[in-house]
Amino acid sequence: MAPAITLAAEAPKLSAADTGFMLICSALVMLMTPGLAFFYGGMVRVKSTLNMLMMSFISLGIVTILWVLYGFSMAFGADKGSVVGWTSDFVGFSGIDKMALWDGYTIPVFVFAVFQLMFAIITPALISGALADRVKFSAWAVFLVLWATVVYFPVAHWVWGSGGWAFDLGVIDFAGGTAVHINAGAAALGVILVIGKRVGFKKDPMRPHSLPLVMLGAGLLWFGWFGFNAGSWLGNGDGVGALMFVNTQVATAAAMLAWLAYEKIRHGAFTTLGAASGAVAGLVAITPSGGAVSPLGAIAVGVIAGVLCAMAVGLKYKFGYDDSLDVVGVHMVGGIVGSLLIGFFASGKGQSDVEGLFYGGGLDQFWKQCAGVFGVLAYSLIASAILAFLLDKTIGMRVTEDEEVSGIDQAEHAETAYDFSGAGGGVVSTAAPALAATQSKKVDA
Repeated sequence: MAPAITLAAEAPKLSAADTGFMLICSALVMLMTPGLAFFYGGMVRVKSTLNMLMMSFISLGIVTILWVLYGFSMAFGADKGSVVGWTSDFVGFSGIDKMALWDGYTIPVFVFAVFQLMFAIITPALISGALADRVKFSAWAVFLVLWATVVYFPVAHWVWGSGGWAFDLGVIDFAGGTAVHINAGAAALGVILVIGKRVGFKKDPMRPHSLPLVMLGAGLLWFGWFGFNAGSWLGNGDGVGALMFVNTQVATAAAMLAWLAYEKIRHGAFTTLGAASGAVAGLVAITPSGGAVSPLGAIAVGVIAGVLCAMAVGLKYKFGYDDSLDVVGVHMVGGIVGSLLIGFFASGKGQSDVEGLFYGGGLDQFWKQCAGVFGVLAYSLIASAILAFLLDKTIGMRVTEDEEVSGIDQAEHAETAYDFSGAGGGVVSTAAPALAATQSKKVDA
């Protein structure tokens, strides 16, 4: 028998299939930000609709430029002290060759960079839902610049960047339970504790003005989330991306049903807002855990998240913080639930061989998840509150009380979402002069 020959591992080669798949996933994740805009826009009162849409859309502009200039370097550059990354070739994308592959994968660096860009865009946009009705648009734009730089880029490095402290600790976050949802939810809590409540909070009705718009936004989020989650494996040669795709659907369905069941028992009705919110809660919770759990585990994650998030949205009335559109209750709580449940439901047959408590793995992974969850939560909450405080004391974060009462759309954007004067206006505007003339003749007679 001839002696065995050990061959060196071949360097990865560009995969057209993986590259195309990741570009599609990037486009899906980009669609989530307009989806979020519709979701939030329908949940506010008419007078704040455009401002809510714009708070998401402006992130597409600001964060894109920051990401190219230095954000990608801070998040995914060479590690600096387990806290932040930096690679000069990534600054301005000036030193990236179009055919260079990303860190052992089969996709170009540019493809990875644009995929992660879409995460960087939607994360601060999530915060905006907590601040509805009362924040100056200019202050929000400045906050976006500061928050992305001080909070998101470093936290992304902690969780996903090689050498980041959470990454090295072994914290599992498949697609953003800590880096995206806990990060944004904790930031939202920090900011609203600084800027205070809306005028009329707990007194005036603040119901969603367009539930169909909410459902449209939720549907776009659900659709785009398949790219968000399945794409985070950066290819699907081993089936993990397919598992994540299935678990995303399963957990979202389970959470929606669980939220509706809780709502029926607690409040006596199945609401469309509850269905949309429950679906988003499931999407949030499966984001960190979907690559580690089985489909049955995904059902458990979804049910638990649906019930706990439904319970959590009422805490703002108990504790008196005005989280306008339940960012804390859905994103922070849902992210915590999904991240910590990895310590119980990880099957060892998905993205890694890590097993949770229910699969014989003990609590080792659970404690790692706790470190990641509460490390990110504490940093984001404190840093975001400081940024909001500094902005409030310098340029001011809030519009005036009169502008808030009359409508932030008109005050900040000089527009309104709906032109009611034109509704049926063709008939009214044509008939009104003739009617007035007829009435005038009768009077003269």
